[in-house]
Amino acid sequence: MLSQIKSIVEAISPRLIEIRRHLHSHPELSGQEYKTAAYVAGVLSSCGLRVQELVGKTGVVAELPGNGDPRILAIRADMDALPIAERVNLPFASNQSGMMHACGHDVHTTVGLGTAMVLAQLGLPLPGTTRFLFQPAEETAQGARWMIEDGVMAGVAAILGLHAYPTVPARTIGIRYGALTAAADDLEIIIVGESGHGARPHEAIDAIWIASQVITTLQQAISRTQNPLHPIVLTIGQIQGGRAPNVIADTVKLLGTVRSLHPDTRNHLPQWIESIIAGVCQPYGAKYEINYRRGVPSVLNDPTLTELTARCVSEVLGNEYLQIIHEPSLGAEDFSLYLEHAPGTMFRLGVGFTDRAINYPLHHPKFEVDESAIAAGVLTMAYASYRYWQLAPQAPSS
Repeated sequence: MLSQIKSIVEAISPRLIEIRRHLHSHPELSGQEYKTAAYVAGVLSSCGLRVQELVGKTGVVAELPGNGDPRILAIRADMDALPIAERVNLPFASNQSGMMHACGHDVHTTVGLGTAMVLAQLGLPLPGTTRFLFQPAEETAQGARWMIEDGVMAGVAAILGLHAYPTVPARTIGIRYGALTAAADDLEIIIVGESGHGARPHEAIDAIWIASQVITTLQQAISRTQNPLHPIVLTIGQIQGGRAPNVIADTVKLLGTVRSLHPDTRNHLPQWIESIIAGVCQPYGAKYEINYRRGVPSVLNDPTLTELTARCVSEVLGNEYLQIIHEPSLGAEDFSLYLEHAPGTMFRLGVGFTDRAINYPLHHPKFEVDESAIAAGVLTMAYASYRYWQLAPQAPSS
């Protein structure tokens, strides 16, 4: 079966490059992937799969029926682009001003479609159903939740996913046992003081100055009060406040994110953050509001499925193309929400050029991928999907 899968991938590789370039030149932002979804649905329908559109708002779900095994294996690919102006001079560069696939979701979608093509062409049904999830709005961490709310995880026993990575050489597959990404929560802090004349600060309560003390104290407190082996990254990425240069601001809003790896650490962060802010504000008579919204949890790769992926990479590509990831990323991925319903694993697909001094990072306007990675991604995903059915049956999570 492996030789057959390799032959199919080799035959469809030109078509996969064509698909990826089409997707790259026609990016759409989170929740607006209407043309992308229609294109994806058309490719899936041409493979003979059962296709459902408008799932999770702008998502697409397709199924390849099995041969009686009640289990469902899900394969997830995300479709959305970013509001970034592309600065790569490619013949298939983005034709949408201010938008580009700077996170490799065009590659993810292509690998998902390629896997569907391969499995549909095997000539005999797999034991159980394979369900393909083409998800919108990963960049806003909303799409997985939308898809789950529309029932895509019903009956799913396991789920596989991937993410392009420019620091990993093309054709290399990175796997990690355990935590792959961090939990990411949203933080809003409002500092309320009293306005006054810029010449008489003693008659006011300067919300901007106090907000600056809050930011500094939070960063210092992380390094001195939190376990350094349980990392926390608190980033204030936006500050809103003030009306005029000679008027002391009475209100400042701080917006940011809080990332962590350990569930116990994550659970105590809201209370800890409030205690720090209260300690800064109270001596100066300022008031505060805190809105702490739990975002997506950490991607925790299932050990059995991760080992399955590692073995498949060794068989399909060779041990030299298998990379063991020793440290997690503090980035976030809403693939983690699917893992609350079924075990799964996500692998990194290397897309970096080996002959270049610089491979620009994800979310960079000059991000680019070595397209030879696409075939490697399809080979890995298709063969892992085939080999999954040889594992002992596992009941899906409730």
